[in-house]
Order: sequence, then structure tokens, then C-alpha cells
Amino acid sequence: MSDQAQLRAVLEGLRDQPDQLIEIVLRQAGVIDDLKEQIKKLEEQIRDLTDRNDKLQQRLDELERAAHRPAAPFRIKDKHRVITPQKPGRRKGHAPARRPIPEHIDEYVEVPLSGCPHCQGEVCNVHAVVQYIEDIPPVRPHVTKLTTFSGDCPRCQKEVRSTHPMQVSLAEGAAGVQLGSHVLAVACELNKRHGLTLRRTTEVLKSLFGISISPGGLVQAMHRLAKRLNGQYEAMIERMRAGPLIHSDETSWWLGKPGWLWVFTTPEQTIYHVAQGRGRNVLTDMIGLEYGGVLVSDCLGIYDNVNQRQHKCYSHHLKAISEAHEQKPSEYMQEVRALLHAAMALKGAELPPDRIASLRAELEQQADQLLSVPRPDNIEEKVRRRLWKQRDHLFTFLDYPEVPATNNLAERQLRPAVIARKLSCGNRTADGAHTWQVLTSIAVTCVQQAQSFVKLIVQTALLPQR
Repeated sequence: MSDQAQLRAVLEGLRDQPDQLIEIVLRQAGVIDDLKEQIKKLEEQIRDLTDRNDKLQQRLDELERAAHRPAAPFRIKDKHRVITPQKPGRRKGHAPARRPIPEHIDEYVEVPLSGCPHCQGEVCNVHAVVQYIEDIPPVRPHVTKLTTFSGDCPRCQKEVRSTHPMQVSLAEGAAGVQLGSHVLAVACELNKRHGLTLRRTTEVLKSLFGISISPGGLVQAMHRLAKRLNGQYEAMIERMRAGPLIHSDETSWWLGKPGWLWVFTTPEQTIYHVAQGRGRNVLTDMIGLEYGGVLVSDCLGIYDNVNQRQHKCYSHHLKAISEAHEQKPSEYMQEVRALLHAAMALKGAELPPDRIASLRAELEQQADQLLSVPRPDNIEEKVRRRLWKQRDHLFTFLDYPEVPATNNLAERQLRPAVIARKLSCGNRTADGAHTWQVLTSIAVTCVQQAQSFVKLIVQTALLPQR
């Protein structure tokens, strides 16, 4: 019997029972209403999924178009572009900016005005017009033929030799034509401080100074310098471990095979370290097992609990919040973003200590309210879990005046190294990596401490005098 026939038979049996028939009809009407409500919810979900799919497809199309642009991936996003840029130059009324008068004058030149240069007539009201011209004199290598003497000492029972402060090596014969300390210093400045490749550095030395050297010869010279400066590099690591603050970050590097470049920096010094891995062992080897200062980093898992006091970069937090808000705007995202911005505003606020403490307590309470309860939406929950994981040191930077809200210092110090990596592709050998990290660390540190890297290399290249 078909379903319609069965239904007809049931209705025939209930013809004499109208109450039960009405009850069945009402029950079915309720089922129909429930089904309509479910259909309505499903239609809303379909619309939401369709809208999300359209946005994702639009985002995918934008990324595909951006990937084929000549400047990708370095071009500025359209939303960050300034449509109406400001007028170039400083604002009206600013203090004058000009080249200062040189501290020394090497030559005085006076050009008299004996008559009009056009008609040769007499000129009246003559007054002096003073200019200072700074220029580079014609450059040619300064070559010194240095003769030293060697002989046997009967008392010491060994061969002795005279030396000169200008010497950088005792080599002779085929290696008797050597580069002086100033040439090596300029080469290190160009290569390690300004990021020129070895080949470009040798080309600059040839074109500007008339000095020929092969890239391989320059590499060997830098290896010798790095060995002499290794003690200073190790001393920088010891000062870092004893300091109150370390910014750390890492990026990929080539070391004969895929490796990593680490940066550990403070406002006073920067240390680069090339390693095969990205594990916690590299981190503890550099900062020590019991570092007592504040470690500022991103949210990479190897940093978690490596020391007691940490701070996670607010720039990374805010970027994650912005990306989630673009994907699905919500009031919760705005509240979390406002929490972090309020903390940064409190850092620089000039308020009485009791007022600072009160506002800090309000931030802690608001953070617990926003982050302690799981969110029903997956996107919001992902952001909440990210911040809740770092809850114990979410406001560490408020407790220490020297600790900033972001890890921008480490990222700024990594940027030149990333540019160097794009040009040179890293290092081929472990010796090359060691030389790079020692010389580059000291070069960048000299800039931070307003010291001359060139003078340091000049002193290092010279042979120690007895």
C-alpha cells in the first residue's frame, strides 16, 4: 500500500474522532513551522558562506594580481597609500637647515675684482662674498716600499726581525704585495656595514681608488680580521647576557644548506648569529639558561617559558587582530584592539603613580573579561587563544621603562641582513658565516654607539707591536 493510501485510511478512521484529527493537524503545523525556521536559518548560513566565499575569492584575485606586479611583494598596499601627499619640504617657520661651515680649511683662494668683467670699467662698493667648497682630492694609491731586516740572536737562540707599525702581515715573496689597513677598513665598511657584495666592493675599490683585489683575496683578509675580533664578539655576548633587555628575532639564511640567521639586539649593541637550526637550544646557547632580563620577541613557540620575564610584540598581535577583523568584522575584535592601544597609551602617559596603578588594574580586569571566556566564533576564538596564551606577560612592558611595546628594534636590525641575503644568498661555509656574523655585528654596534667601524678595523688590521 502506498503512503497516500495509508494516510487516506488513517483519516477515514478518524472521521468520527474530530478532536484527535485536530490535534494531529496542529502537531503537523508545528512541525511545518519548525522546518520553516530551520530552512530560514540554513538560508542565512548559505548567504553568510556565500559572502565569505566571495570575499575570499576577491582576496585571492587581489593576491594573484599583486604577485604579477613588478614591485611585488614589496609594493605598498592600496589602503596604506597617501592619496593627497603633503607638500614636500619642512613646514613654514622651521629652523634653517644648511650645511655647517667646515671645521678646517686646507686652502685659501681669493679672486680679486679689478674691473667689470663685461666692460672692464671701474667697480664701486666692492665687498667680499665667501664660499666654502668641500671636495675629494684626486685619489691614487699611496704605495710604501717597506724594508725590514731579519737575523739570528745568539742570546735568544732564534731568528728575529724588525717590524714597522704600518705592517698588517709578515708575509713575503709571492705575498709581499699587501693591502694596507685603511684599504681593508674601507672594504669591510662597504661590505659589512653598507651591504655591498664582495664583487661590488672590489669594483668600488678599483674604480674609486685604483686598488685591485679579487673577491677571494678579500674573503681571506676578512677571515683574518674576524679571528682577531672574535674576542670582542664574545664579550658582546657576555654583556648581552648580563643586560636588562634583549630583542630577538630570526629569519632564514643559507649556510651551504637551509639555515637560520638570529639577531639579538639592545639599544647599545646588535649580535648576529648564523645557525643550522631554529630550535630552543640555539636560543639558550646565546642568551644563557638563566637569563634574568626581559626577552622581547614574537609568538614563536621556542621563546615560551625560556626565561621568567618576557614580552610579546604588540605589532604582531595587532596584525593578527586586523587580519581577523578584515575576515569577519566584529565588536569583539575592536574591543581587543582598543585594549592593546590603551596599554600603549598608558606607557607614555605623564600621570601620577596612583593614577597609573589604577588604570593598570583596569586594564588587567578588562583583559580577563575579554580573554578568559571562549568565543563561539572560530575567528574570534583564534585571536582570544593567541592572547590568552600570553596573558601572564601581556603587559610586561608597562613594568619596565626600557621595554617598548613592540619588537621593532630586532626587525629593523634584521632588515639590512635580509637585503644582504637577497644579494649574496647567505654563506657557503661555516667559516664564511662566522666571519660575516662577527664583522657585521661589530659594524652595526659601532653605528649604535656612534663609533667609527673604519678606525676599529684599521687598528685591528695592524700587527701588534712588541
